[in-house]
Amino acid sequence: QVQLVESGGGSVQSGGSLRLSCAASGGTFSSYCMGWFRQAPGKEREGVAAIESNGRTTYADSVKGRFTISLDNAKTTLYLQMNSLKPEDTAMYYCADDCWVRDLRGVITVQPLVGASWGQGTQVTVSS
Repeated sequence: QVQLVESGGGSVQSGGSLRLSCAASGGTFSSYCMGWFRQAPGKEREGVAAIESNGRTTYADSVKGRFTISLDNAKTTLYLQMNSLKPEDTAMYYCADDCWVRDLRGVITVQPLVGASWGQGTQVTVSS
């Protein structure tokens, strides 16, 4: 099973940027869908962004226009470029190597697949 390691988190002021990386070892990102998720204290895990093998990307409404998900050509590193960060983006961010995009009566969300590999997470803290 592929091992995932996230990096790039940190503390920034509101309006700042960070670039998260998720490196795969023991394999590559080979699933149809790969994603980033986040969880803030006291809140449920939220799907932030997904990229599918055909290149299609999906974003949570809360990050659209600010975050960009990408996958390197070797399919060994998943990225999340985060711009115009807000205090409400503060959370632990995780990558997963298998996900799906749910369309529930027009409400589109990124969901992890059971059995997906996860990294240990990287903390993002945005101060106002």
